[in-house]
Amino acid sequence: MLSDNRALAPDGQPYQLTQLKNAAGMTVTLMDWGATWLSAVLPLKSGKTRELLLGCQTPADYLLQAAYLGATVGRYANRIATASLQIDGKRHPLDANQGEHQLHGGPEGFNARRWHIIQQNAHQVSYALHSPDGDQGFPGNLDVEVCYQLTADNRLEISYQAQTDRACPVNLTNHAYFNLDGAGTDARHQRLQLFADRYLPVDSDGIPSAALTPVEGSGMDFRRPKTLLQDFLHDRDQQRVKGYDHAFLLHRTCAALDSPAAHLWSADGQVKMSVFTTAPALQLYSGNYLGGTPARDGGSYANYAGVALESEFLPDSPHHPEWPQPDCWLQPGQHYQSATHYQFYPI
Repeated sequence: MLSDNRALAPDGQPYQLTQLKNAAGMTVTLMDWGATWLSAVLPLKSGKTRELLLGCQTPADYLLQAAYLGATVGRYANRIATASLQIDGKRHPLDANQGEHQLHGGPEGFNARRWHIIQQNAHQVSYALHSPDGDQGFPGNLDVEVCYQLTADNRLEISYQAQTDRACPVNLTNHAYFNLDGAGTDARHQRLQLFADRYLPVDSDGIPSAALTPVEGSGMDFRRPKTLLQDFLHDRDQQRVKGYDHAFLLHRTCAALDSPAAHLWSADGQVKMSVFTTAPALQLYSGNYLGGTPARDGGSYANYAGVALESEFLPDSPHHPEWPQPDCWLQPGQHYQSATHYQFYPI
């Protein structure tokens, strides 16, 4: 474990950085603030190495950005419309942070907290966080753990657990942005394949605006690999949010972790990433509002500099029990468990 003492976190303590490394030479760097994934460096077949993740130059710079770079997001990733829940037939307000809505758990979500390291070795690190009753408006005391493990075959396995003493919606994810070609390139040139037949249309605030819709015949169809640029902004759905920022309901076969949910390829053909997840959906975000975000080289990122593939429940699920996915409400006595694996291949 490494301490970064050049700047202190908002709680007055240094940031704690952890680097994982495997025998193949891949390294992954993580930080306890926000249980954040900072870096993923992969050895290429050429003998060079490549950074595959967007990130900031210093830990303190992560406080200067609103893109959630690599952060663990919760209690509820994505959006909850009108920042409210229905509990016992009554409106229960949450803390809003995107107009009248709540995004990624509220103005002080899990990305803005000190997580505590509870276990670590050369290949894995586990973080824990206690979220008290009323945190960002959510009911119940929630205890959360997230574990990052780097395997010998270049797979970063992220697993989440949570328990509550009062019913509460829980939806945890990691908000990494990938550019498999490295920094300074337009990530829309990457090729993507998504194992999903339906997506969720949204309004200009990113709130679901229609029923789950077949991808067939639209720019949302990634069932066969294509670049993000190929059909970029071709649909009214994309135009509302400046690009892709949509949830895709995955094939049910994906949930077993042995069947991929998505593949992403670098434009230069040297790197492939596969995504495996037990979550019912992936949110595809093409970095439409990344412009000005502090970058690893000390400058700033442009829009579309990275692509996020966030594993989660469909957005605004607390208001839509009719959707064909597991219940997003965690009950007392239940254990929330979710896992997402990102595997990287030099090709």
